[in-house]
Amino acid sequence: MRRPIRAAAGLATATVMSLVASGCMTVHGELAVLPGAKKSEAAQALADFTEAYNKADKAYDPALDAGRVTGALGAINQAGLKARAVTNPEGNAQHQPLELTDAKYLIPKKAGWPRWFVADTDSNRDKDDGPGDNRWVLVFVRGGADQLWEVAYLAILSPDEIPEFKTDKDGYVVPAPADSGSPAVAPGEVGGEYVSYLKDGKPEHFARGPHTDQWRGSREKNAKLPGLTIQYSDQRLDDGEFAPLALATKDGGAFVFFAIKYFERQTAAAGYTPKVSADVKALLTGRVENTLTKEWVSSQAALLAADGADADQIKVLSRLQGVIGAEGS
Repeated sequence: MRRPIRAAAGLATATVMSLVASGCMTVHGELAVLPGAKKSEAAQALADFTEAYNKADKAYDPALDAGRVTGALGAINQAGLKARAVTNPEGNAQHQPLELTDAKYLIPKKAGWPRWFVADTDSNRDKDDGPGDNRWVLVFVRGGADQLWEVAYLAILSPDEIPEFKTDKDGYVVPAPADSGSPAVAPGEVGGEYVSYLKDGKPEHFARGPHTDQWRGSREKNAKLPGLTIQYSDQRLDDGEFAPLALATKDGGAFVFFAIKYFERQTAAAGYTPKVSADVKALLTGRVENTLTKEWVSSQAALLAADGADADQIKVLSRLQGVIGAEGS
């Protein structure tokens, strides 16, 4: 059965709407439905991101790419660089420049701002070169004509995990609204359902895999270790810069990028203290005595089956996560 559809969460400011909200909006009088970007503009955005990313990674300086990342990727990237700036103040001695090539641009049309597009690229981060290499799929967003293109989501996928997308008569991909009834699950509902699933395994229409039942199994296995108890608290994260983004697929489903936040609370038995890695210690507030709480942001890409599918309605294909804060007590 279809689950009730809640309205998509809006952005924090009054002048910006959720990226996947349906319908037109007026921003500075713009009502025309236009492509999110020209291909030349998309290519320049990809080049600008790559340049900034490499500078930041080489220096371990979050300020060097802060203007090119946002949302889930931004939270993970900036916290990671902040931590490594503490643990490696001389910079990244192992830096190897990221190269993103063979870019395919998936550009939807929409009215007003914000606008967005997807870059499906080949990266030099795979061990082997060849047609079977993983693809780096980046979601670029831009909040206004005077703002920079920023990457909100990154998914690393095998070529056969990337579906065929629905296109309009002009060849542009079609966005899937948050409340779309075409997929078996509305794109705007996936984050909330994922949080529920991680808690108690329901709803049961998630396909089995490393980011669903296997992740739940790993959590359950680690919940009680000798001298240590671990508890998880998951929260939906789907408004503002973390709004989900979805494209319609050719078969009537959708491909959605979404984020969640979760807390991992480690409580040690009497006489023990949770271990704190150097990267986590760099983000730590408070003093760890018998409790350490890590705050994570987790970014997912999922394939939604078309309406009518009775099983495997949501396949979570990618998960990128990172600690963004920690507190001791």
